[in-house]
Amino acid sequence: MFNDTSSLRSHLATRRSGKARDMVAPGPDAAQLRDIIELALRTPDHGKLAPWRIVMVADDRRAAFADLLKTAWVMENPGAAGLDLSALDQFAHQAPTLLVLISAPVRDSKVPVWEQQMSAGAVGMNLLHAAHAHGFVGSWLTGWAAYSPHVAAAFGAGEGDTIVGYFFLGTPARALEERPRPVYDEIVRAWDI
Repeated sequence: MFNDTSSLRSHLATRRSGKARDMVAPGPDAAQLRDIIELALRTPDHGKLAPWRIVMVADDRRAAFADLLKTAWVMENPGAAGLDLSALDQFAHQAPTLLVLISAPVRDSKVPVWEQQMSAGAVGMNLLHAAHAHGFVGSWLTGWAAYSPHVAAAFGAGEGDTIVGYFFLGTPARALEERPRPVYDEIVRAWDI
């Protein structure tokens, strides 16, 4: 995919998240999406456990996803019935492509759950890199919808499984602006005993 080190460096230096609400078509087609996911699965995975799952939410399932969000919100927030829940509709219908990444640790493994969860996070980062390599922008979102046990169960999450995030992929409607990044000297230090 990259002809030389400068191409890879350029890819890494230019990857950034876009706002899901600002993504437009086209999104990845079926072949591109399969390649994006296959690339994302090439992640560190101590014990070769594959402790993650990806659920694709097709366009024709977005309304059902919005209904799920609204039902779960009302269940988890007594008194919410009758309130304006249009923000949940908007969340469900953002961007051309939506993937749900689930951390599914293998409980009887010698590999600590924390390491398995970090592996799921690495899949998430790889999803964003692979989407960028295909010319798309991605957004990794969490919030209430990622922490709702009702929503997680609807996506097949078992006991101890969690939604890592919602991955929205598409084309940016406008040029992405760079955001402030951490300062190297404030983050990195030499170990000194």
